[in-house]
Amino acid sequence: MLPLALVVALFFLWGVANNLNDVLIAHFKGLFTLSDFEAGLVQSAFYLGYFCLAIPAALFMRRFGYRAAVLLGLCLYGIGALLFWPAAGLASYPAFLLALFVIASGLGFLETSANPLIARMGDEASAARRLNLAQAFNPLGSIVGVLIGRAFILSDTGDHSATAVQGPYLAIGLGVFLWALLIRLVRFPPVATARDADEGVGAAGDFRAVLRRRQVLLGIAAQFFYVGAQVGVWSFLIRYAEVAVPGTAPRAASDYLTASLVLFMAGRFAGAMLMGRVAPRRLLALFAAIGGACCLFATLAGGHAGVLALVASSFFMSIMYPTIFAESVHGLGGLTKSASALLVMAIIGGAVFPALMGLVSDASGTIVRAMSVPAVCFAVVLAFALAPRGAARSSASPDA
Repeated sequence: MLPLALVVALFFLWGVANNLNDVLIAHFKGLFTLSDFEAGLVQSAFYLGYFCLAIPAALFMRRFGYRAAVLLGLCLYGIGALLFWPAAGLASYPAFLLALFVIASGLGFLETSANPLIARMGDEASAARRLNLAQAFNPLGSIVGVLIGRAFILSDTGDHSATAVQGPYLAIGLGVFLWALLIRLVRFPPVATARDADEGVGAAGDFRAVLRRRQVLLGIAAQFFYVGAQVGVWSFLIRYAEVAVPGTAPRAASDYLTASLVLFMAGRFAGAMLMGRVAPRRLLALFAAIGGACCLFATLAGGHAGVLALVASSFFMSIMYPTIFAESVHGLGGLTKSASALLVMAIIGGAVFPALMGLVSDASGTIVRAMSVPAVCFAVVLAFALAPRGAARSSASPDA
């Protein structure tokens, strides 16, 4: 149970980093006088790290196993967090973006390894449910990240100091290195340390084989659009609240983000329980339809009602990432790590869509209209959920 607990805690740790970005966008926008598009580059730099390191992570896991990939990911995460100290000293936006890229590079290793590890630590038939339970700890970390940002980084007085980020990121970096030490010292089961060099996992032939799987291709597309929607909504929720409800201070607006993450966490636990009775794809279709409707309402209505609709959408986002992931790798056996790398690369949607939303906001003159972008993204997730289940499963067995 101890190794399992240590792996589950990783979901908490990368949640902290992911949602501190939402606070950083609001902070950097004032500190460096950025447009919405330029502020959205925080997420572009961050999720580019996922994209660039996912395949190297799969190759690394092939050679050294899951646990070694986790350890390398934690080290990169810690180094990136510590880089915030000199970046703040320089008061340089590009230096901050570089630090975020290094953090995300580490998270690319963590997600590429931790998600399939959880999926394989038990019965494959219950992998989606097990992964949803593990992912439920991710929004808990996200909530902590936002609370850290609210307490130590955001200011209602308009005082945007570069050094405000130094203390929080120093503490995060040291905590991450401590967790790496614990994982190094604890004995893990064979599935976490086994090397798959004999299976050829991560080799070019395996990636070609994976890309012939219809279920994986659909999953990559769904993951790309889902992550774009999630990151886009959360990145600009504070900004949306300030615009839609004039007079809302940054710290007060961050409370809406905290509420969103609480609902997201509640949705993870509720989804894991519902999957005991409802097929994962059917539940995913329902949640995607409602999430898209919430974003569309926020685009058309604006005001306080629009803010509440965006907050509510987080509950329905909750099961999407782990369910898409588990459904996409089902039955792939030795190809799981290669498929996992491609699914993590799809997180690049988090780099694309916030920037696109920034362009829509700058062009239309209001961030409210930009919420039409995640509404479209959820429609793609709905299409994945409604894809014929038999067709997706029929191509799941490895090539002879």
